[in-house]
Amino acid sequence: MDFRHSDKYRKLGLNVAYYRKDRHFTQEGLAEVIDVDRSTIAKIEGATAGASMDTLFDIADALELPAYKLLEFRD
Repeated sequence: MDFRHSDKYRKLGLNVAYYRKDRHFTQEGLAEVIDVDRSTIAKIEGATAGASMDTLFDIADALELPAYKLLEFRD
């Protein structure tokens, strides 16, 4: 993860958490659906790790969202 983009990673994490909770998923539940460890979701949401495009697409599919919504940052 590149420190230059830390604010973007933080916003991505906030979006993942927002939409996950909106869809009534726990971190464990979302992780199970996309076949990753719960800690992967926690790291993405906490902006301590980045996510591959495949993982972002899997998250978006599980949350029934267009993938761009995860990258649509609010101020």
